[in-house]
Amino acid sequence: MGTCVITGAGDGIGRATAIEVSKCGYYDSFALLGRNLKAMENTVSLMGDVHVKIYEIDFVNVEKIPEIIGRVYKDFHSIDCLLNIAGYTDPQPLLSTSLESFELTYRVNVFAPFLLMRECTKYMKRRGGKILNVASTAGMTPRPGWLSYASSKASVIAMSQTLTDELAEYDIKVYCISPGRCATKLRRKLAPDEDPSTIMQPEEVADVINKLIDPNDTCLDGQNIVIRKRF
Repeated sequence: MGTCVITGAGDGIGRATAIEVSKCGYYDSFALLGRNLKAMENTVSLMGDVHVKIYEIDFVNVEKIPEIIGRVYKDFHSIDCLLNIAGYTDPQPLLSTSLESFELTYRVNVFAPFLLMRECTKYMKRRGGKILNVASTAGMTPRPGWLSYASSKASVIAMSQTLTDELAEYDIKVYCISPGRCATKLRRKLAPDEDPSTIMQPEEVADVINKLIDPNDTCLDGQNIVIRKRF
């Protein structure tokens, strides 16, 4: 059935997605990429009856991505789906944002997804596949105090829309979702005083992702799909 690569599977939306997708029957092999081995091992224990391998990588070190993806292909002999879910934020206003912090945010949120898409496409183009990028509603509207994060997510939206057309010749469909407020560790950094029980849960976003990567879906790629919980 093929191999699905997932980043950020140690917690939040990534973990919920890995669990959900592993039980849907679209793929029988999974590569989980991230830096927290213990958290990813916990995710694996909750996944379905599938073949899973964990690959340790801190996405700050983007130069390691080509080698990691090469290992994934060598281990599984195919790459059929890429879910770019890992993210980072250091919410600061302009005058408090250092170049180092800005660059770190872009390494994880923009440069890593770019390299993951490029390297996976080298193998995926042989028989088609799906790429899904998790952006944010923060990349669509003004978010004072969140400069680096909001602009990085706007970049993810733009990359996704550009690659929808560019990769169509390889029968690779590119999806982009922009969740609103969701109860994740990242959200707690953005809004530390918010009650997580009052907002959207990671499982709700995972359910949408699961529907989008269904092999039968052929019409929702190329859009920035907003996911919000209505109260």
